This record gives sequence, structure tokens and C-alpha cells, in this order.
Amino acid sequence: MKKVDCHHSDFLGTFRNVAVFMALILLSAVTGQLHAQTQNSVTASDSTATRVMACTACHGERGQGSGDDYFPRLAGKPTGYLYNQLVAFRDGQRKYPPMNYLLAYLPDSYLREMADYFAAQLTPFPALPKPNVAPQVLALGKRLVLQGDDTRHIPACIACHGASLTGVSPDIPGLLGLHSKYISAQLGASRYGTRIANKSNCMQPLTARLSEADITAVSAYLSSLPAPANPAPAPAGSLKLALTCEGSETK
Repeated sequence: MKKVDCHHSDFLGTFRNVAVFMALILLSAVTGQLHAQTQNSVTASDSTATRVMACTACHGERGQGSGDDYFPRLAGKPTGYLYNQLVAFRDGQRKYPPMNYLLAYLPDSYLREMADYFAAQLTPFPALPKPNVAPQVLALGKRLVLQGDDTRHIPACIACHGASLTGVSPDIPGLLGLHSKYISAQLGASRYGTRIANKSNCMQPLTARLSEADITAVSAYLSSLPAPANPAPAPAGSLKLALTCEGSETK
């Protein structure tokens, strides 16, 4: 029994030594990996792509949009528009707590850099679910988007957002690649005055003339459209706008 106990004791001692040795190796490897990640993080933090990672968590790696109904596409929208919205969130004119908190202490130069970054990302458009609405609803949406309604003094969407609906530089956003629910929510917020731009808000008096049915129809039609051949906004001054107040915007 003593010999057995002796061999058993030697075995346990060896096992413990091996276990400790392996643990030290593992700890060293993990420590080295964490150090490398820290070094990489410090290096990467000097790039704009890293600075906007808090945005891409919701809006997609390059701002292409996400599967969530309410996280819109940022990629390719005009710099002026994106900058104006970032300022509005930072200064509390647009209300969404995560965005308000995220941008609260960022200077104008930082917001401009973020806007420039996403404006330059001409990424593919996300695949959107087909709107579940009746054909007559889509027909009404198409009519309002392409023709407007003169009897109610509602200009067509294309009269400001461009024939391809990709927006116009520097301040008018594209309307494609957005979920129907998001478009509807923003039109509704504009209609009731809860979405306010940091400049003159041309959209509020216009959306106040829209009915709930109009908003549903426009939102469904816009979300049903295919991706444009060229996602870039039209150049500044290339379109005589139906609305001319400074900083006109919708989405």
C-alpha cells in the first residue's frame, strides 16, 4: 500500500506541475493576444473607420443599413444632410436617446468627418421585404412620389429628391434602401412636428397635408423600389427644387 501511495503521490505531483505549466502557457498566450489587440486598437483608433464603429453597430459596417426596420441606410447620402442630422441629434432637436447620448460631446469637426465618411460609402443597397399592402395603396404611393397632388399643394417627391430618388447634394437625402416602417415613422414625426432639423424645416408644412393613408402609401411604394443603377446623389444645382427653404430634408 505504501508503494502504491508513493506512486500515486508522484503521479499527482507530476500532474499538478504539468497543469500549472500549461496554465502559465495559456495565460501567457492570452496576455500576448490581449496586448496585441490593445496595440492594434490604439493604432486603429486613428482612422475614421474605427471612430464610426459605434455607428456601424446599428447602421451596418459601411452604413449600408441593417435588417432592423428603424436603423436607416447612411451610405451615400449627401454630406450636408448627414452633418445636419448629426448636429440635430447632438443638440437635442432630434430625439432618440442612444443617438443623443452618443453624440452629446462631439465637436462640429468630428461630426463633419463622420458625415464625409458615410457620404463616400456607395455600398450596395440592402434587400428589403416587399410591402404587404394592396395594389391600390402602391398606386397612390406611386402617384404621390412621381406626380404629387396639385389640389392639396403637395409636390412630388422627385421634385426635390431627384428623378432617381437618390437625393441632391448637399442637403437633400435619398429615399431608397429604407424600410417602409422607418419612412412612415419619419414622415409621421415630421407631420406632427416632433422631427426638427437644425435648419429651416421645409418638410413639416408639406407632411402636415398628408393623411395617414398617404404616408402608408408613400412609405410602401418607396420601399418597394429597386436599387438605383447609380446610388450617388445628384450634383448641387442640377435640379430646380419644388421647395427652396434652406436645409430642406425628409429622411
